Amino acid sequence: MPDTKSPDTKPIAMKLPTGPQPPQPTVPSSSSQPSSTAASQKAVADLPASARQQLDALQLANRQTTLARVAEVINRQAGERSELLLDVRGKSLTVDAAIGKTSLEPGDWVKIMRAGNELQLMGKLAPAQATVVAKALAQHLPWQQNLESGLSRMMASLNQGLKPDPSPGQLPSARVAQPLPEAARQSIQQVLANLPTATSLKPGSGGQEQPLQQVKQWIAESGVFAESRLAQNPSATVPDLKLAIGRVITALLAQQGQGPEQFTRITPLASPELVQAPLQFPQAMTPSPSPAPAASEPTTVGQMLRLLAGMLNRITVNQLHSQVLAARGGGDAPAPLTTVLLELPWVTPQNEPKVAQLRIDQHPDERNDKRDPKKAATSEWRLALAMDLDDAGPLHFDVALRQHSVSARVWAEKQSTLRQVNEELPLLRQSLTDLGLEVTDLECRRGSPEGSVTRLEHRLVDTRA
Repeated sequence: MPDTKSPDTKPIAMKLPTGPQPPQPTVPSSSSQPSSTAASQKAVADLPASARQQLDALQLANRQTTLARVAEVINRQAGERSELLLDVRGKSLTVDAAIGKTSLEPGDWVKIMRAGNELQLMGKLAPAQATVVAKALAQHLPWQQNLESGLSRMMASLNQGLKPDPSPGQLPSARVAQPLPEAARQSIQQVLANLPTATSLKPGSGGQEQPLQQVKQWIAESGVFAESRLAQNPSATVPDLKLAIGRVITALLAQQGQGPEQFTRITPLASPELVQAPLQFPQAMTPSPSPAPAASEPTTVGQMLRLLAGMLNRITVNQLHSQVLAARGGGDAPAPLTTVLLELPWVTPQNEPKVAQLRIDQHPDERNDKRDPKKAATSEWRLALAMDLDDAGPLHFDVALRQHSVSARVWAEKQSTLRQVNEELPLLRQSLTDLGLEVTDLECRRGSPEGSVTRLEHRLVDTRA
């Protein structure tokens, strides 16, 4: 349970609505009708219970404290009074309290104490970490921008520049593109210089030390790993995409005579496919469409800021989504011990940006071998990698590793790619065997796997979760 915040004021009295005390039953006379007696008993039963009766029903002694959940803020009345519906020990209780400026919302937990026939609000509990993460995720979901298209726009701005936003009454033809601010140009160039290229990893180099270290470096310089390094050493230079986008935003705002605080007023630009399936990871891989003619036109400063805001949201969603999956589990599958979602940008030989989607899960052993405790405690690591290659088309890799046992499945959209992968499977099996791994399953299928979609239900953002 979360820690209790220290209340800023004295305990707040919360009164319980009461009704008149039920009259003592009288002995009916011999002339009384049975029907009138039954009606009298029903009327007594329908009378509201007194405050004392309601508190006694909770088995709450005087001066005893307990936790209650705010189920509903029924009515915020004049004079800063509110009528609240509390969930106390599995029972619903309506109270009237002068909470003043104390912010209470459905789902909040509070500490209460019985004081005679009243309750006192002792303090509000800090929200659970899982609740904070889930609420932040829900806020960012509708505003995600595809990183691949965003990077394309950033690369184009290096040569085309950006158009100024239109002034009132100004004709579109009167706006001429201007070069990027030097700070923004340097940040974009630094990002592009550190992006892996299609020739960075050559086929057959998986067992060599240098390519392995390069892959580790790419992952370590992205997402939460880069932010963790920066938190430990603020002066460190980390070539992370998210940090670089922040520097570009600061430079563009400064060019407009605005400070970084103005960024919160920008409405992020969202990609349609991420609006339709915001929590599907990896995203469904489809062949990249041909660029629209309008894509060759220079972007305005305002459009670029909205685009960058959407890219930041996309990266943030992946980070928050990783935490939610590890805490709650995705779909109907058991919750993994650890989940990391990453989008790793790279550059094709044609100097076009692409994005590889990587998901790493650590699962507890489901076989539960009681005869070998060490074996039973072994985790299984699962990796899902999705990418779209120019010639091979969309590809999806599912790999599971448990101790020295590995299985892999490759999905290919194109029939020609499926045939080529099947021809290379014996070589892949031999390469894995040379690494000391036991290959239990290895196959290639046509199409794409069924995507895993996280259900962000109401209970996920409920403090009780």
